[in-house]
Amino acid sequence: MSRPFAVAVYCGSRFGDSPAFADAARALGCLIGRRGATLVYGGGRVGLMGTVADAVMAAGGQVVGVIPQALMDREVGHAGLTELHVVQTMHERKRLMAERADAFISLPGGIGTLEEMYEVWSWQQLGYHDKPVALLNVEGYYDALLEFHRVMHARGFVSDSQFNALLVDADPARLLERVSRAAAVATAPDDYSKI
Repeated sequence: MSRPFAVAVYCGSRFGDSPAFADAARALGCLIGRRGATLVYGGGRVGLMGTVADAVMAAGGQVVGVIPQALMDREVGHAGLTELHVVQTMHERKRLMAERADAFISLPGGIGTLEEMYEVWSWQQLGYHDKPVALLNVEGYYDALLEFHRVMHARGFVSDSQFNALLVDADPARLLERVSRAAAVATAPDDYSKI
């Protein structure tokens, strides 16, 4: 890669019910920043989104935010980023984030976090990219979801290769290292033209 390693992080615009979620966001952000890597995220200043962005910048990393105009109008955009791209639609946001990232990690979050994670995971399955997709499973937050993934796999709706492609870890440092290694061997060119 000619540019710094870039990781897209999907996460909640809220903090959830445990301080461990913000601690994990802070730890992951610090690790990204210390690597001299770039965070690509949804551009918000609230919840776990703001926490991970602030941690990356505090540790010396670059942060690229992508936010729809409607959310900027609600004053939730983060003004202190390296780059802030204001787009018109959620679809533009997700595509630009995917294009700018070398890997994808989901922290705890809600419906939007899941939707973004499943979209890039399905794009991986369809061959639009071969970038790693990962879940940071803080305090077992994703345990029930992972059990359902096992059901989908067992019932024949998810192939062995796609089931095994999702990287899961509870430790931010270990997960970031795993996605970094996987991104380094990704060879297929991105092709988002069919999306």
